Amino acid sequence: MKTDYMPTKNNSFWITTSLLFCIHLICNSAFSKPLVNQIQALAHSLQQPVLIGVPANPVLQVRLSIPAGEVNQTLSSLRVSINLDAIQDIQQLDVFITGAVPFSSGEKLVSLQPSSASISFELEKKLSPGMHFLWISVVLRPTADLLHFIDLRCDRLTFGRERFIPVEQEKVSYKKRIGVAIRKAGDDNVHTYRIPGIVTTNIGTLVAVYDIRYNKSGDLPGNIDVGMSRSTDGGISWGPMKIIMDMGAPHENNGVGDPAILFDPATKKIWVAALWSKGNRSIAGSLPGISPDTTGQLVLVNSSDDGQTWSAPVSITPQVKRPSWHLFFDGPGNGIAMKNGNLVFAAQYWDENKMPHATIIYSEDHGLTWKGQLAGPKSNTTESQVVETLPGTLLLNMRDNRGVYRSVATTSNLGNSWVEHSSSYNALPDPVCMGSLVKAIVPVNGVRKEILFFSNPSTKSGRFNMTIQASSDLGVSWPAKYRLLIDERIGFGYSSLTQIDAQTIGILYEGVRDLYFVKIAIKDIINSK
Repeated sequence: MKTDYMPTKNNSFWITTSLLFCIHLICNSAFSKPLVNQIQALAHSLQQPVLIGVPANPVLQVRLSIPAGEVNQTLSSLRVSINLDAIQDIQQLDVFITGAVPFSSGEKLVSLQPSSASISFELEKKLSPGMHFLWISVVLRPTADLLHFIDLRCDRLTFGRERFIPVEQEKVSYKKRIGVAIRKAGDDNVHTYRIPGIVTTNIGTLVAVYDIRYNKSGDLPGNIDVGMSRSTDGGISWGPMKIIMDMGAPHENNGVGDPAILFDPATKKIWVAALWSKGNRSIAGSLPGISPDTTGQLVLVNSSDDGQTWSAPVSITPQVKRPSWHLFFDGPGNGIAMKNGNLVFAAQYWDENKMPHATIIYSEDHGLTWKGQLAGPKSNTTESQVVETLPGTLLLNMRDNRGVYRSVATTSNLGNSWVEHSSSYNALPDPVCMGSLVKAIVPVNGVRKEILFFSNPSTKSGRFNMTIQASSDLGVSWPAKYRLLIDERIGFGYSSLTQIDAQTIGILYEGVRDLYFVKIAIKDIINSK
């Protein structure tokens, strides 16, 4: 679990880029022509999706420097260009102005609906000397195509009637993917949504699960339930949130969270596992034993009708936990169904000495009974994900509290013994965070291949740069050319992947207190540079 990472509204990125811009101006002044009476503009664009359901997507920033000698200058217009494919997806473009970064709130100068590839905003805004930040923000239509891109650039500013200021472009990607904010902080009066899991059912329904953290962002113990949302149109729209795990009163001291989800293709059942903390029975307060009064409980619910209705929670702790261990619970994220029909969830236990170990639980009878109590492959590992590589061989990809990289191990006997994998602690950078791992059968150059996809904040420190990577050799190597940056912003860092169809993959991931869904063409990952 250890989900207590709390990113602050860190201004370091924007402060750094602003300082670089100032240095750029100084260098131009020193080594080029003087900047006296010259207004300078520099455009910058973050790599991040443009989200359906969000009232402001500030996708482009123009940093505007007005020298001391330029008094009461009037910014009369701003011209931008946009790709034609995006016009049908955009409901509105807004221009804001702020005196600082990052964008949080500012004065809205103008709004319009785009109708052509070249757009001019009439502003008539008086600006004093100093640094100003213009933001071009996008509001998407609810029906925007999730496989389209938004490519928005600022070409020129005009001061007065005929004073044209060219906008220098930073060498960054301006193409933005389209996504959906399926849960936002404040929706249904909830403080925070966290811990995503997602699966695709046999009829193409996307079923997402997550923590409903009513009062604060922190982990269990607390007032937390497990929520669920469904999409029947490939992720464009999502139905109302449904609570599928609520352990009852007293709610503030009886929470359940950290869900993992799997789909059983044989029975068409969906299974969700989670940790129930009756009182302080999560990581810090759980004790040896089996009773919910002393130790955290691994509980399951299931749905037999494509996620529309759900069973009551049942604890399987007596089946899977050694009494001497302090705690036993799921991944979270995704579970799998093996080729032979076995169901498997990644799990973790905190042993007699409260040392965590990643492991698995499995069912050989489609969820009627579960087996665990198995020693994990490596100590001081926690949240993990599991895939079946070769028939009967499971690969466990683990969050390692040592930091820097993911640890990886395999088993061919359902966890009775483990072998360290060649990619362990050297191939996948990780800032001590949950990650997601799925196997998909997809066409590559006209040939169907088994590909592993992995997502996490791809850094060695800090939860930013949400990235999807692919391996065409079942996890032996993770080439840089198969790496796709989804969102460079700071977030809470957890994610969950699912194959939607033969051509696309979906990622559900955490922003800051929000949950975002992005649909990606598999060829964009396999062929990305």
